[in-house]
Amino acid sequence: MLRWILGGREAQGTVEKNSLLFIGEEQPKNWFTELQVLKGHFDIVRFLVQIDDFRFASAGDDGLVLVWNVETGERLLELRAHSQQITAMTAYSHAIGEDIHTSLITASSDRTLSLWNPDTGNRVQSVSDLQSSVKCLLVLERLCVWVSGGNELCVWNRAFQLQCQSQHHDDTGISAMVELPKNCIAAAMDKEIGIFRLTMSTGSQLSVAEVRRLSNHQDSIHALINVKDGLFASGSHVGELILWDDVDWTVTAYEHILWEESQTNTQAEIRLAAPKPSEMSIQHLTSDGELLVAAVGSGLYVYSVITRSVIAYRKTAHDSNILHTMLLPDGGLMSCSEDGSVRMWEMQDLPLHAEPASAGFFGMWSFSRSSKQAIPPVKKVLEFPSLKTLELTGDLIGHSGAVQMFLSFGEKGLVTCSTDHLLIVWKNGERECHLRSLALFRKLEANGGL
Repeated sequence: MLRWILGGREAQGTVEKNSLLFIGEEQPKNWFTELQVLKGHFDIVRFLVQIDDFRFASAGDDGLVLVWNVETGERLLELRAHSQQITAMTAYSHAIGEDIHTSLITASSDRTLSLWNPDTGNRVQSVSDLQSSVKCLLVLERLCVWVSGGNELCVWNRAFQLQCQSQHHDDTGISAMVELPKNCIAAAMDKEIGIFRLTMSTGSQLSVAEVRRLSNHQDSIHALINVKDGLFASGSHVGELILWDDVDWTVTAYEHILWEESQTNTQAEIRLAAPKPSEMSIQHLTSDGELLVAAVGSGLYVYSVITRSVIAYRKTAHDSNILHTMLLPDGGLMSCSEDGSVRMWEMQDLPLHAEPASAGFFGMWSFSRSSKQAIPPVKKVLEFPSLKTLELTGDLIGHSGAVQMFLSFGEKGLVTCSTDHLLIVWKNGERECHLRSLALFRKLEANGGL
């Protein structure tokens, strides 16, 4: 297997540009072989949001929002207003005449909300003295409103005017939201999912009401995403993955990812310790409509939405919990972890002579209509003849702290953020070399040659 590693780590967690080590016969094509370290934050960077084809914003525990150019690495703007850490950030696009303008909405532990113009750096609107901190934001472009989730679900118009809000929820509040058809919203609230419906009255007044409470999870919900038209998914702290119908809110598939000890030769083998809760926790979900990737502890599981079955896995993909994942256009996937690495994976067929894993090391999947029902007999890994494995194809090492998330700009590069206060832009070295050569030739041509 060809594996390559970018750079080594310096004392401050920085990596010099073009610091490369290859292990193998040839360089992988179209991968990140050049990096640029961006400095500006002085605390953990947790959020990255794309503004347009060239710009993105970063935010974190220092309360700063910085706007960057992904191609040049230039820091364009520094947005200061929040006195405490940023808890949520999203882009809000709306039409101004024939042009589409993108604003930034930020929420903070200081119980304020801010609307920013990323072109000028001005704070256009703000709301302060909220009853609770906002944990998540959701833009409903079709209704020209946006929603904040904390101890209440609040609906705001473009001018930052509160249109309506739900009743007070428990202390855990709303941690994640997704948009559903028929003006509905699914909101994760500890172990349950609340379904809220927005209603427009004859006087163009909006109201919001909870119409259903889904209580199929046994533990806190850490991930909630739209999968495709007709489905959304949720993942819990104890490894429960549920696919829901987004119209009638019924369970369409239930998957419980567990580990169990082998029942054979128990006297001779070394018994594994019971897994820690974090080892089974679904921390992140991502989907392209056909595949669904769950980050479960330090492992990766690829689930087919079409066949309703697990098609690939890697029980130990990182040394620590995985925090963010992404499916790649070429069929691979990418993950980042508390261990400070970003890794790329490729789905490959298992060798015919090899077993995927023993029951004592890997475990099982089980299926039922609802987690409230008894778990049916186990379906072991070997019962899935088409099961694939995830093979490591690239390892990006540059951060000295946990990598919180990443943001892809396609051929322009990949941006990562970390607890080490740094941002790194990973780029295709061959493309960057070509662009520098073109720029040099154009400069020579403009100056009349050498």
